[in-house]
Amino acid sequence: MRRKIVAGNWKMNKNAEETEDLLNELIDKLPNDKGIEIIVAPTFINLASAVQHLEFTNIEVAAQNMHQAQNGAFTGEVSADMLRSIGVNTVILGHSERRAYFHETDSIIANKVDTALQNYLQVIFCFGEELKDRQANNHFNIVENQLRDGLFQLDKFSWSNIILAYEPIWAIGTGETASPQQVQDMHHFIRETIRKAFGSDIAEDLSILYGGSVKPDNAREIFSQPDVDGGLIGGAALKADDFSMIVNAF
Repeated sequence: MRRKIVAGNWKMNKNAEETEDLLNELIDKLPNDKGIEIIVAPTFINLASAVQHLEFTNIEVAAQNMHQAQNGAFTGEVSADMLRSIGVNTVILGHSERRAYFHETDSIIANKVDTALQNYLQVIFCFGEELKDRQANNHFNIVENQLRDGLFQLDKFSWSNIILAYEPIWAIGTGETASPQQVQDMHHFIRETIRKAFGSDIAEDLSILYGGSVKPDNAREIFSQPDVDGGLIGGAALKADDFSMIVNAF
């Protein structure tokens, strides 16, 4: 059964005190009885405290990234086992900023996905086209390739631990947002791509989130599209009022 999910990616924002303040605001403002999965992804140094802070709430904690190796000489990196050891059960992988700024290839991301699943982590898998790809009418090909190269190594049983997050790069942090119809067209294409490769059962159970300048004033229309199951929220996730309004847009 498809789950309704709203996840907030805090990126490199909020120190320890600010993180605690925002979590307290979210606890007060977010609903706990709407059947919506709510996820927040603070910075690495605040993950353990966030898990403890949210222990008796319905808000889950995700990591923004992890390394593909189990352990070793990778200075500054964090492993899947480390995340699990502090109670983090979900990780965001393949975000466009990781692809662009840290040169993560589809192959690296596929390895990260495999490692995450081997360590019983749920994966929010991000992908999406650049503006030049859409202008060249090549956006469907780009998305299909990212899905194939990052996830098609999986067996059918692994898909229960995958959440997809379509994020057109040209709409992340720019204030630009794909129209609801553009979002639906792509989400339908994504679901059909998964259906062709892995069957209708997996495709119909798969939650596909939209990320790209989702705000309180456009969330309801985006979330009402038949193949949109929620959002991966960036800037608006840093404001408790905005994030709660987005969650309540369902």
